[in-house]
Amino acid sequence: MTELSRRHVLSGAVAASAATALTPLASSPAFAAAPIATTQAPGWYRYKVGTFQITAVTDGRNTFKLPDTFVLNAQKDAVNGALAAAYMEKDMMTIPYTPVVVNTGAKLVVMDTGVGEASFERSKGVNGQFHNNLKSAGIDRNAVDAVIISHFHGDHINGLITPDGKPSFPNAEILVPAAEWKYFMDDGEMSRQTTDRMKGMFAGARTVFDKLNRKVTPYEPGKELVPGITSVATNGHTPGHNSHIVASGSSKVYIQADVTNHPALFVRNPGWHAFFDQDAKMAEETRRKVYDMLVAEKMMVQGFHYPFPALAHIEKAGSGYREIPVMWNPTL
Repeated sequence: MTELSRRHVLSGAVAASAATALTPLASSPAFAAAPIATTQAPGWYRYKVGTFQITAVTDGRNTFKLPDTFVLNAQKDAVNGALAAAYMEKDMMTIPYTPVVVNTGAKLVVMDTGVGEASFERSKGVNGQFHNNLKSAGIDRNAVDAVIISHFHGDHINGLITPDGKPSFPNAEILVPAAEWKYFMDDGEMSRQTTDRMKGMFAGARTVFDKLNRKVTPYEPGKELVPGITSVATNGHTPGHNSHIVASGSSKVYIQADVTNHPALFVRNPGWHAFFDQDAKMAEETRRKVYDMLVAEKMMVQGFHYPFPALAHIEKAGSGYREIPVMWNPTL
């Protein structure tokens, strides 16, 4: 009879463990790999201003090669440096789009409308998302009382019409800046345009508003357009560009539209002139005035071209400013 010493027992246990470790995985229960997702979740985020509820609704983004003249008064190397500092890709520019919806309790108000549903298919879903996300957020566009437009660039007005040329918000009053309407609907102004970009802007604005039979309500700056939403002249980006202050009780948020484009460039460097600002000097003056006010009043700002959900506080930083994203709130 063979006696097993303690050494033999331990050696056998180690060998058994090693054999188990070397057993092919095929002998273990198999689990199917999880499928790889191909879409994002619907893009919307809600927060409160006093008793008002604001829903930021992403329309997606646009990414393109950085033109040499994207910033008119800065070298491309400096622009790339600003992109790198924000961990963005060199020689590329990504611009987000974020319209908002304000529910005052009495009125449902859309503020700017994105690039339009027709762009969703053309871009393979990269942009043109606003109306799909609006629906996902439980907002019925037929229930919208008013649409407030800041200015007439296509990424702000094209969502006013459906791909088949019908009103996207059939029961809403469409409010547009009076100075913007006067400029872009003037045949003389249109005839004086010399660049393809500006000719396209005039044509695009007329296409949209003609589909609406030009049924709009022009508004002046400094007016309360609906209770709690006041227009503010912020000219320079376009001749009639307006921003808006949404106020309820002691709470306010500044809906800035295009006072700045992407904050990594034009908040950090307010003296930079974007090629799409029609009056770059005036746009800079407006930008500094608005951002000094935001710092002084500690007012939140909702930036149409900020990274989603595009809500921030502003503080001074060197010769410019810095945006501090508002903390995400999981409850209302």
